[in-house]
Amino acid sequence: MNAVVVRLCAAFGRSVALAAGLAMAGATIAASLTANAATLDTIAKQAILVDLTSNTVLFEKNADERMAPSSMSKIMTAYMVFEAIKGGRLTLESTLPVSERAWRMQGSKMFVELHNNIKVDDLLKGMIVQSGNDACIVLAEGLAGSEASFAEQATKRARELGLKNSNFVNATGWPDPNHYMTARDLAILAERLIKDFPEFYKYDSIREFKYHGITQGNRNPLLYRNMNVDGLKTGHTDAGGYGLTASGERDGRRLLLVVNGLPSMQARADESARLIEWGFREFASYTLYKGGETIEQAPVWLGEQEMVPVTVPENLSVTMARADRPGMKVSLVTNSPVAAPIKKGDVVGKLVIAAPGFPGKEVPVVAAQDVPKAGFIGRAYAAAKYLVFGGKS
Repeated sequence: MNAVVVRLCAAFGRSVALAAGLAMAGATIAASLTANAATLDTIAKQAILVDLTSNTVLFEKNADERMAPSSMSKIMTAYMVFEAIKGGRLTLESTLPVSERAWRMQGSKMFVELHNNIKVDDLLKGMIVQSGNDACIVLAEGLAGSEASFAEQATKRARELGLKNSNFVNATGWPDPNHYMTARDLAILAERLIKDFPEFYKYDSIREFKYHGITQGNRNPLLYRNMNVDGLKTGHTDAGGYGLTASGERDGRRLLLVVNGLPSMQARADESARLIEWGFREFASYTLYKGGETIEQAPVWLGEQEMVPVTVPENLSVTMARADRPGMKVSLVTNSPVAAPIKKGDVVGKLVIAAPGFPGKEVPVVAAQDVPKAGFIGRAYAAAKYLVFGGKS
């Protein structure tokens, strides 16, 4: 059997060339793809910018360096609370008691009242909008009995979510040398929160919340700029500097930014805005195929039918610099013919996507339907045909 490469123009046309002789390599979908574009730098000590539509990293700087996440840690606390609500352990109307420890907590505050019972809905607004450390502790104690126990559970859950370089010792991001995350971990966590809890993500775009007679505005500066940003959380400590995890959607694309180590609130606002605008301006996402759409027909060996349609299991989009798009090429590589029996969903090849300034991407293609193995007569006919014609029709 020979490997066959079919050059495609993806959604912009069909096959234009056919060649044989490439050995087929195994194809996997990477966790993320790093795009190439014009050189960019940032004054942030740590940063990562991701296009969530195609899971493409547009820019990163020290993204795997451990750092003090400050109040951006509250994204993890929010995730745990949302999970508890979705799992039926809490409701938005549930009330949780305020301990003396929560009441005495310093830093940014919701101003909870000692021994009061506060609705989870209000506590979430106090934590997300007002960045209330006291609200975080009430929620943590309500879920796990103590903040320390909650932090242990948060660290365990973080590992399960794929956060490889994160450790929590509290629910607030209060400075501690053993409390750390990375920009990449924060990006992974923020993406999971957005995708896992779309019904609760709306809390992140609330601009102000009044509690205990005190109105406080959301600390995310990008919510007040006309940028389509709708979350997530700021952070600041002396150890971590000024940080922001932010996300916004424009023209069907969602970008996610994490920055930390900035020198001031103004620098945080301006640098975050600059990086997100750069991502939207310099890059675009291109839909190549819809999940289940037939890409090509691949020849079948010893099957009840001679061809099997191949497809991608999910919608396939790529993000690349706009300047690189004219040179994009998409090639379909399959073993030819594909030996029967074939089950729907079996990997039968790969798409190879390339462009001049693009690092390349490989995506598995699968059979779109079952192809049973031919009976004895069919196999004998196929073998005779191969001997006579050498596999050519």
